[in-house]
Amino acid sequence: MKKQYANEQNPVRKAWSIASTVLIYVFLISIALILIFPYVWMLLTSFKDDYEAMSLTLTLFPKEWIFSNYEEIWSIVPFLSGVWNTIKVEVSVIAIGTFVSALAAFAFSKLHLPARNFWLLFLMSGMMVPYAALMMPQYRAFYELKMTDTLLPLILPGLFGNISMMFFFIQYMKGIPNAIIEAAKIDGAGYMKIFTTIMLPMTKTAIAAQVIFWFTGIWNDYFAPAIYLKDQTKMTLQPMMAFINSNNSGGTNLPLIMAGAVLSSLPMLIIYSTCQKFFVESMAISGVKG
Repeated sequence: MKKQYANEQNPVRKAWSIASTVLIYVFLISIALILIFPYVWMLLTSFKDDYEAMSLTLTLFPKEWIFSNYEEIWSIVPFLSGVWNTIKVEVSVIAIGTFVSALAAFAFSKLHLPARNFWLLFLMSGMMVPYAALMMPQYRAFYELKMTDTLLPLILPGLFGNISMMFFFIQYMKGIPNAIIEAAKIDGAGYMKIFTTIMLPMTKTAIAAQVIFWFTGIWNDYFAPAIYLKDQTKMTLQPMMAFINSNNSGGTNLPLIMAGAVLSSLPMLIIYSTCQKFFVESMAISGVKG
């Protein structure tokens, strides 16, 4: 009797399971479409004319596809120069700054430093100071050193590491057993060799995740480059895009602005599509406890 009742209930449970699965997928697809829509609208607007883009009637697809907006960008600003300047900042800052941050994290997490907690809190207290409070003194310092209108003010601070990245690495390295470090010491390895041959390979997932976020932050940075860079040939990408916005037709040529936004966002789309597993893993490993 019980077996017959269970068999009668199975189709009902199966139907509920299918229905719930369909509803979940419909919900997730709806959310995905909502999130993707702004970028699709930006992309399609870049192929419209100015009148159609500013029309009160919302039309998704352009009536006439105009490709000259992308050609016009190259005549307004040296776009490739902006990309190259941004890459120079990215490579120099991330390569050295990430190594310094990981090295500092290794010292704080695995070495017996005097007043270790105090110095860590001292460094992290700098995160509470807004950049606006440091902007003028920092600008005056670089101005006196004759470094304004160069990439050095954007590169030099990052060479000393990133405190938020360092704190993330500390939490991750605390999860690595100390027995590995002790075994390496018994084999005669010094601290630098332990760091380069053991700690760095074991933290490559955390490093990759943080590098992606730092790369995105530098690529999208507008505030600091706009302060120090005035010459277009030395500008990074975001101030160059702002120049298109403010100096072309009073900033009302929406398709041209959207075309610049599409071009500047392409590297981020490529990075996310190829490295999205590191975004997911970064969320997982951020909960590692020492």
